[in-house]
Amino acid sequence: MISYLVATLVLVAIATIAALALNLQWGLGGLVNFGLFGFYMLGAYVCGLLVVNGTPPLLAMAVAMLATAAVSAAVSLISVRLSEDYLAIVTLGFAECVRLFISYEEWLTRGTLGVPGIERPFSGWVPAAWSDGVFLVFSFACLLLSFLFLRKITRAPFGRLVRATRDDATVAEALGKNVLAVRAKVFAIGGALLGVAGSLHAFYYSYIDPTQFTTALNAYAFMAVIIAGRGSHIGILIAGFSVILLLEGSRFLVDVIPFLDGAQLAALRLFIVGAGLIAILIYKPDGLVREYRLRSGAH
Repeated sequence: MISYLVATLVLVAIATIAALALNLQWGLGGLVNFGLFGFYMLGAYVCGLLVVNGTPPLLAMAVAMLATAAVSAAVSLISVRLSEDYLAIVTLGFAECVRLFISYEEWLTRGTLGVPGIERPFSGWVPAAWSDGVFLVFSFACLLLSFLFLRKITRAPFGRLVRATRDDATVAEALGKNVLAVRAKVFAIGGALLGVAGSLHAFYYSYIDPTQFTTALNAYAFMAVIIAGRGSHIGILIAGFSVILLLEGSRFLVDVIPFLDGAQLAALRLFIVGAGLIAILIYKPDGLVREYRLRSGAH
């Protein structure tokens, strides 16, 4: 039971970091990224391949962050002038290109055979029995640092500029702001966070292959942002834990309702999550926590 709880909490931390990245890009910046899983996959593969070729895990993670940030910025420069719907399609197409490249370029990525033997950070410093616990602490430390970093930039002038370009890019441009540069930075920072999440995925499983990366990550992240309230990083922490813990905890319904088979239980779990999402949209349309706004002392 303890092992299952640790595994669930690690997944919560990884998924919440991905949701924080989407909250920056879509919630704060207004840039829809349906290719979330592609950047996540890219980060996992860059980190995993570097580690198995002798790079220290923490250095490999840093390189993965830089790589996903650079690629994210490049994609934004290509597509960010598109309207919201078309931008979503372009990012989804990019993610599919990443998946196909990794699946078929075996000379570089090992294709569908996957990448085994990915060493975790600090694995040589702690006993094997403590490995999962130490990695859980490391994952939550990454989540906390990601949250604090986003909270800092959200309350800084850059955060206000990002919201201004989301609310009315024309007005921001008229005031002399470089909207394209702002959006490229937003995509790059979000990409770096996805590089962190992808690296944690590679470390935790110690083996990666293309079948592990699906649009399910998109669904979790978008649900978390909608439930949290767009632009609210504190809300993301609450929603990220709630969504994943609900999905994982509902597995135990089979003990409460023993006459359900596997297919019925899976459908019931999705129904519960869907009903909860609809209820939040009806009763809390702005999400659980309102977006941070700078307020003056005047009344």
